[in-house]
Amino acid sequence: MSAIPGGTGRGGSTVIPRRIGLLFGGFFLLLVLAFGRTAWLAVVEGGSLKGAATRQQVSVVSVPAPRGAIVDRHGSDLAVSEQADDVGAVPYLIKDPVATAHKLAPLLGRPEADVLKAISQKTTFVYLARELPADQALAIQKLELPGIDLTATTRREYPRDWLASQVLGGVGTDGHGLSGLEWRYDKALEGTAGTRKVVSDALGTPISVDDVKTAKAGSGLRLTLDANIQQKAEQVLGAVGEQFRPKGATAIVMDPNTGDLLAVANWPRVDANAPSEAPDYAHEDRAVAFNYEPGSTFKAFTIAGALQDGVVTPSTLFDLPPTLTEYDRTIHEAHRDVAVTLSTAQILAQSSNIGAIKIGQAEGADSFARWVTRFGFGEPTGVDLPGEERGIVLPRDQYSGASMLNMPMGQGISVTPMQMAVGYAALANGGKLVTPRIVSSVGGQPVGRPAPRRVVSTATAASLRKMLEGVFAAGGTAHEVTIPGYSLAGKTGTANKIDPDGGYSDTRYIASFVGFAPALHPKLLVSVMVDEPHGDIYGASVAAPAFGDIMRYALPYLKIAPDA
Repeated sequence: MSAIPGGTGRGGSTVIPRRIGLLFGGFFLLLVLAFGRTAWLAVVEGGSLKGAATRQQVSVVSVPAPRGAIVDRHGSDLAVSEQADDVGAVPYLIKDPVATAHKLAPLLGRPEADVLKAISQKTTFVYLARELPADQALAIQKLELPGIDLTATTRREYPRDWLASQVLGGVGTDGHGLSGLEWRYDKALEGTAGTRKVVSDALGTPISVDDVKTAKAGSGLRLTLDANIQQKAEQVLGAVGEQFRPKGATAIVMDPNTGDLLAVANWPRVDANAPSEAPDYAHEDRAVAFNYEPGSTFKAFTIAGALQDGVVTPSTLFDLPPTLTEYDRTIHEAHRDVAVTLSTAQILAQSSNIGAIKIGQAEGADSFARWVTRFGFGEPTGVDLPGEERGIVLPRDQYSGASMLNMPMGQGISVTPMQMAVGYAALANGGKLVTPRIVSSVGGQPVGRPAPRRVVSTATAASLRKMLEGVFAAGGTAHEVTIPGYSLAGKTGTANKIDPDGGYSDTRYIASFVGFAPALHPKLLVSVMVDEPHGDIYGASVAAPAFGDIMRYALPYLKIAPDA
């Protein structure tokens, strides 16, 4: 029998099925492996893979809470929060750094070369701007630049720029207060951040946004401060700064009956929206943070204690030489070189150094020390401003024989401008020491404060007010300051500063003035302190005119009726 043409014979008949079987077996094995891999991914690694997929498609971001606003007593905005964005870059995702820098630089307000350098770094992320205003951030967002990321935040804005900047303080890039009221009331102002879930598609484009937790805005502060009086006080200090070129100056405007602060002004001024442009010392709130020897403004408290103790009356006479030498000290009168006889009232009006010493010595060291403490010197006033100093008061058991030769006239004791304002407020309001305040409410809730504490009788306070009127009368140290229709009361002060060697300087002085109006029934108090004026050094010619300028504006503005 012959073979069939093209056949493979008996052995060939089994080759094709075997190959088909091997091919089928291979496919079956691959199918088993695929099912096995699927089962492994689904059962063993399913949870972690599902989480990874979710993380790639779903993100939870923090939503910053708007910081509470700070307003003045009339509701005028002093500090507000506005929508902003932080702008960052992921350099390795930027395909064309030159073109990206060219587009970004004008919107960031930065040189193009700086932006190019930043986005060319070998790093995973770099900030290009923090708290960029919303309009600029929106313009950047519209460019849809690869590798450029925007994160929602808020920025602190001060609508009045320079106004009360040392009092308000500032906020850091982390949204927390750094100084001033922003720091003191940070927890109330900051609010509570929210959270937001963003679901994106495979390309990273958001397809749904849901607020998981709504951000809660911070509580607002309403101040006792009056923006218009604050503005005037700062303008007056600016004029003092221009004329006398001092190291610094501060002015306090207060309601002496309540302790409410209507203005707390400092010079040099600081732009709250550009704080880094001012030197560090300009940021200090001198009203509470500056210690100085008060000089003659302190004589009112020496006399108040002696009056209250019955040691003197306003008409008690003292024979006063032009110089007084005791122990190792020789005391001179500032403007007199002959012996005179002056009453207690004249000693205060004419600011006699030797007269104040004589009254202090008649009072005695024990009583004098007690009155210094009763008027609050050596302790913080309790004002709701951060950084308050307590002053420096020598303990009674450390007095030397010469202590009563300098302290009764305001040397050898350090105070703050706020302490002096509070002390004079007690003389103005009938003898009660009030706690000053600048925040009247937080989140709409009134802020409480301690009850006033009586330090002298109403009669003693009235006697002091009458005597302090003499400072503005003929022969008084501030006789050139007048406000038609209003009686004024107050006291000048000129004090030598301490040199590094411990002695009193012959070139550096503090000029100050504290006063109130109307004199017999005061409703407004103004204190001015000027540190190291040049060209003139006296409280009467440097600080008293500034007191007059502020009073001349504030009295009619507050509709305080004339009394003369």
